[in-house]
Amino acid sequence: MKEYIFNVHDVVLLMTAAECVLLAIFQQVLPIRERNYGLLLTAFLLIVATASACTLLLWNDQIEVAPLFGRSLLPYFLLTAIMLKGPAIYLYVSALTQQHLRLHRHHALHLIPAMAVALWVFVFDLSSDDLRRLTENHPDFPKLAVDLVWDLSTAVPLAYAAAAVLLLRRYRGQLEDEYSHFSTTELHWLNILTYGVLVSWSWTLLVHILAKYTSVETADQLGIADNYVTFILINAFFAYSLSYAHQLLATQPQQSREPNEEKPSDSAITKVRQAMEVEKLYLKKNLNLEQFSNSVELSAKEVSNVINKHFGTNFFEFINSYRIEEAKALLANPDKKDMTVLDVLMESGFNSKSAFHRFFSRLVGMSPTEYRKQALNKNKAVST
Repeated sequence: MKEYIFNVHDVVLLMTAAECVLLAIFQQVLPIRERNYGLLLTAFLLIVATASACTLLLWNDQIEVAPLFGRSLLPYFLLTAIMLKGPAIYLYVSALTQQHLRLHRHHALHLIPAMAVALWVFVFDLSSDDLRRLTENHPDFPKLAVDLVWDLSTAVPLAYAAAAVLLLRRYRGQLEDEYSHFSTTELHWLNILTYGVLVSWSWTLLVHILAKYTSVETADQLGIADNYVTFILINAFFAYSLSYAHQLLATQPQQSREPNEEKPSDSAITKVRQAMEVEKLYLKKNLNLEQFSNSVELSAKEVSNVINKHFGTNFFEFINSYRIEEAKALLANPDKKDMTVLDVLMESGFNSKSAFHRFFSRLVGMSPTEYRKQALNKNKAVST
């Protein structure tokens, strides 16, 4: 009877490695887009491919490899790849959410965890058998060194995943500082994927902790789920890159949006207020901070300073609150009662039905239809 080399779980690891390589190649033949995230996605795919392939080689005894690689070099490839996947996903999200991100010397600092682990493996001469704890009963077995290297390989990627989630939260705040309207679909899916990575790597850490207090068999069964999630996430990230990544709005460099320590001048406040109350710039669809600043002949920093410090809000909320007041006036006007709600929202400066209803319900406390009914009835009662 023939022995099986792979079980179904090994096949998932093998498919993950192979698909990552194929997707990385395909990513490089895609048309070059404005923002440089394709290269970082390729790097992430190749890192995951290396980690998956090395994990398979480490735990599958049926695969024969060169003794030098299998015993001595495999720990370097495996642990370095695991430590690099965190920086890779963080930099990929950075490239998606920052305009024209370019890698500089300071980004090399993200290599430090991988280099430290490689040095650790070298100093303690850790072999594949050590990582699998097959030599645990040997008097020279470096238990503390092995435990620490596995601890780091689960904690460091998780820290980077958490940093990527925080980066997305900051990006949303930047969008609200710069745009009066933006689609949330692309950002919503990127949030799901990034939180998926966070949950997956949190599960890896949990399994690592439970493995210290449960049997090897139980830990293996719990750890297998992580391989399946990784396979799903890889496909999801690539699909996102093709469908949505290029639709994300660019934001200005972070330093240009740092709050001004000085109190906004009266003249700047007057210009902003006049632009809204007299010129009604909020009626312009897809208005952004740069366009608004050019119209009032102020810098983007000055306008942000006025909106943030004097009006106590962000550009997104500031513009749309005026739009809601415009919509309320139209809905309450008896001469405009034949206008549909869609007509009202378009004439108020909105171009999204869902955004209009969401804002209106939050600021007014009822739907536009309910508000119109109450307002018209009130006007009718007053006139009689």
